[in-house]
Amino acid sequence: MKKDIHPDYHPVVFRDSSTGDSFLTRSTMTSQRTVEWSDGNTYPLIIVDVSSSSHPFWTGTQRLVDTAGRVEKFRRRYGDRARPKGDQS
Repeated sequence: MKKDIHPDYHPVVFRDSSTGDSFLTRSTMTSQRTVEWSDGNTYPLIIVDVSSSSHPFWTGTQRLVDTAGRVEKFRRRYGDRARPKGDQS
C-alpha cells in the first residue's frame, strides 16, 4: 500500500440513538463528541439512527408506522381535492 494516501483508521464508539446501545469498533469517521469507554480511554462518539440493536431485521420486532395519521395530516394540509377532469394520472 502507498503511504500517506489512506484516511486515519482509529477506534470509534457508535451509539444507537433509539436504544442507547453502544459498541466500540474501528472507523475512519471522526466527531467532536467523545465518550469514555469501559477501558478508561476516551474515544470519538458517532450517533447513528439505526444499528443492529434497533433494526427490525436483527431484533425480530416490527415497528408500526402511523400511516393513518400521515394521511390525515396530508388531507388537512391539502384537502380532498378532486383531480381535474381529463387527468389520467
